[in-house]
Amino acid sequence: MQDEIKQRIEAAIDGAQVIVNVDGNRATIEVVANLFAGMSRVKKQQQVYACIEDLISGGALHAVTIKADVPE
Repeated sequence: MQDEIKQRIEAAIDGAQVIVNVDGNRATIEVVANLFAGMSRVKKQQQVYACIEDLISGGALHAVTIKADVPE
């Protein structure tokens, strides 16, 4: 599932650098992308959440922590 999540985010967010760690039904996702420039923290998280929404609603993922930022 880790690779699937990473691939989904990379496909949806151009130029994203993605790190995903999955432990059971919990995931920690870190995404760095230029797309996030000027976005609020909530908007950044919504962009990432949209890529995996079906995994959460379907029960494959229960808890997700998202850290989204712009490149330094």
